[in-house]
Amino acid sequence: MGAEVRPDDCDGCGGAVLARAIDWHLDEMAIRIVGVRMYLWRAVDHEGEVLDMLVQRRRDSRAALRLMRKLLRKQGFAPKLLVTDKLRSYASAFRRLRLSCPHEQGLRSNNRAENSHQPVRRRERKMQRFKSARSAQRFLSMHAAVHNTFNLLRHLVSRSTLQTFRAEAASEWRNAVAAA
Repeated sequence: MGAEVRPDDCDGCGGAVLARAIDWHLDEMAIRIVGVRMYLWRAVDHEGEVLDMLVQRRRDSRAALRLMRKLLRKQGFAPKLLVTDKLRSYASAFRRLRLSCPHEQGLRSNNRAENSHQPVRRRERKMQRFKSARSAQRFLSMHAAVHNTFNLLRHLVSRSTLQTFRAEAASEWRNAVAAA
C-alpha cells in the first residue's frame, strides 16, 4: 500500500511489484482520552496512506524518536524525503537517528499529513471520544488499515478501473473477515 507499480522487478508475479513509499510525512495531533490530553503521532506516505501511528502522553523528542524508530523497523528502509512541521522534536529525533535523507520543514509543506487527520476526527466524534490510550491505538490502527484499503483517489482513475479496485478491496475485506 502506498506504493508505485514497477513492472520489471520480479519474474512470474504478473508484471507488478509494489515499490516503497518514498516520502514520509510525520505529524502529531492532540486528542482527549478521558479528559487527559494525549498526542496521536502519525506517519503518512506521499499518497496519503497511513504508514504507522502511535498514541503518546507527551509531545517531545522522545515521542518523535519512538515513532521514527517504530516506522523504520516496520518499513525496513529509510525514506528519500522526510516532511514535518516546524516542531523541534522532529529535528532532534532526525539528528539522533542520523538519517541521510533530506528533512523538509515548513509551513504548509506537511498538508498531506494534516489532511489525514480529518477521518480520525470524524471517528472520534462518532465514538464520543476514546476511552483509553490502548483502545484508541488499537482502533485507529485498524481504522487506518481499512481506510488505506478503501480510500481510492477517484479523480485519478476511470470509472471502470475504480469499480475493479473497489471489487478487489471488497474481496480482500471478505477474506480478512472470514479469516478472523
